[in-house]
Amino acid sequence: MPQANDDYQTKLVSALLDPRRYPHAAKHVRLAETHISWVLLAGRYAYKIKKSIDLGFLDFTSLAARRHYCEEEIRLNRRLAPQIYLDVIPIGGTPKKPKFGALPAIEYAVRMRRFAASKELDRLAVRDRILPEHMDSLAATIAHFHEGLPAAEAASAFGSATAIHSVVLQSLDRLQASLMSSADEASLRALRHSMETEYGNCRDRFEQRRRGGFVRECHGDLHLGNIALIGGCPVPFDGIEFSRELRWIDVMSEVAFTVMNLLHYDRPKLAYRFLNGYLETTGDYGGVPLLHFYIAYRAAVRAMVSAIRTGQGKLSRHARTEAFASCQSFIALAAECLGRRQPALIITHGLPGSGKTLFAGMALERLQAIRIRSDVERKRLFGLAPLADSRSHAGDIYSAEATQRTYARLHELGREMLAAGVRVVVDAAFLRRDEREDFRKLAHELGVPFAIVSLHACTATLRERITRRQSESNDASEADLLVLEALQEKQEALSPRERDCTIEFVNEGEGFAADARAWGKLDQLLCAHTDKTVI
Repeated sequence: MPQANDDYQTKLVSALLDPRRYPHAAKHVRLAETHISWVLLAGRYAYKIKKSIDLGFLDFTSLAARRHYCEEEIRLNRRLAPQIYLDVIPIGGTPKKPKFGALPAIEYAVRMRRFAASKELDRLAVRDRILPEHMDSLAATIAHFHEGLPAAEAASAFGSATAIHSVVLQSLDRLQASLMSSADEASLRALRHSMETEYGNCRDRFEQRRRGGFVRECHGDLHLGNIALIGGCPVPFDGIEFSRELRWIDVMSEVAFTVMNLLHYDRPKLAYRFLNGYLETTGDYGGVPLLHFYIAYRAAVRAMVSAIRTGQGKLSRHARTEAFASCQSFIALAAECLGRRQPALIITHGLPGSGKTLFAGMALERLQAIRIRSDVERKRLFGLAPLADSRSHAGDIYSAEATQRTYARLHELGREMLAAGVRVVVDAAFLRRDEREDFRKLAHELGVPFAIVSLHACTATLRERITRRQSESNDASEADLLVLEALQEKQEALSPRERDCTIEFVNEGEGFAADARAWGKLDQLLCAHTDKTVI
């Protein structure tokens, strides 16, 4: 069988635009093209044919290779989207008269069940149609997917600092080779320098992560265009099949791709909701210090894809202009993310039912922060899931010793996040003065802004919220009415010194969401300290 070439495959794809070539009903056939494949949309199905190309990072020039990677595409994508990926279909006959299922095969296609392209998250992002609950669902899906994957073998080079450096340099080199503007080349030189600096800062942590088992066989290409809303739930598809190096990666590199893409579409609230949902489920806060690097890398990858697209033939002037603009936008985002360092420490203060977790959820979106929840981390320390009933545990996870361990863990995580240059919201009661003082000292030591957000509601409201929360059993908090009464007696009032850095929110009626004055005061407090911040 001769090797396929552009003319050979072009004839085949042209013939497959005829609906009569398909073994099922299809009124018409539509062709979608990427830089590495053709996708024929016929009736209820889509057929993907890989282009006979060699781009260095992939080689589809032989029929055997294309068959292998079709089979890999099915294997890998069924992990997250079994409802989409069906099988590999041989195509026999001749390029001008192809026949599905016939042998010997002249080509192979991945057969998929179609879904509405309008439901892809990149298109929904443009129309501002992605909902917060979509991000919650996606975060849970990716977190459970990652937790179920085996770690890379210790002897492999996957995820090593050297491997990461190599793939980043390759992406930047390909991007540079595709740029035509001297201004773009200058921007890329500056980006390359910044990425080299950040790589040096992260090098040891890359190796720690690999030894810790965080390098796994991921999706590999988790941008919004590869996630579709099916049955109301985000479903990732089209993972990387052509390169083991690009999918055997640190799980945080995968998460960073989605975060980056949401930032690119100017959806920072959704980005940080997704990120925090993932971190809260997995507890993988140790990957946060790598986020700046990985977000910049992922932006550079998308810039490279856009640049490659501009060089492909049969592209309209409008499409080429859009691809250039996209490339420049991703380069700018990469540079911005590497330069973004605005650490700040915010702790909540309030009785059960006062709305600490609700506030923290709003704050992480508004401030682009990382939230650390005491209720979740307390249970994690004792091997319990967030919604688990602690009575199933042999010991008392709410003892004085357990509470001390919990606050020590919150302090440890807070220090690590602040050192990484991110804003941190610690969602805990902080009813004791010494607990608050430990965190004030941490902020002072690191030279970052510090704020106490004190939340209040009347006793009747607190009791009603706690009772409702217990009946719904959908929150990590297990505080009941007896706990509320005990804490009301034991809480220690804020000192005059503490009140200087405290923002009060009364969570009644419309609640703190509508309290523009308090939010404005919080913003001022954080920004007033910015010039003194050094990380």
